[in-house]
Amino acid sequence: MGAIVLFDGVCNFCNGSVNFIIARDRAEYFRFAPLQSVPGQELRARYAVDDSVDSIILIEDDAAHIYSTAALRIAKRLGRGWPLFGIFRIIPRRIRDYLYRLFARNRYRLFGKKDVCMVPTLDVRKRFL
Repeated sequence: MGAIVLFDGVCNFCNGSVNFIIARDRAEYFRFAPLQSVPGQELRARYAVDDSVDSIILIEDDAAHIYSTAALRIAKRLGRGWPLFGIFRIIPRRIRDYLYRLFARNRYRLFGKKDVCMVPTLDVRKRFL
């Protein structure tokens, strides 16, 4: 069935993460939408994801996954060695999420941001909502 990755479309790190996922998702399991887009806003509302969540959100198995859980679930589907990151699930979610949110709060300062959302290339446009 697949999953949907919602991401901050103006965040350079988030855009890089989407490109990273696309390059490693050979089964084309993931589809994508910026949080700022109409589909992104509709999915956020449908799954009751609070507006304070402004980083990657994974919609999978009819549920929204946020913070470190979303990242680990994405890694699980990427093949090669990436599923090994699942070992971090042994760390309590509260600690994982704290570290994730700490990084997310500083992502613009560390990686910068764009004025507008990314425009996907023609070859991957079909994977965007």
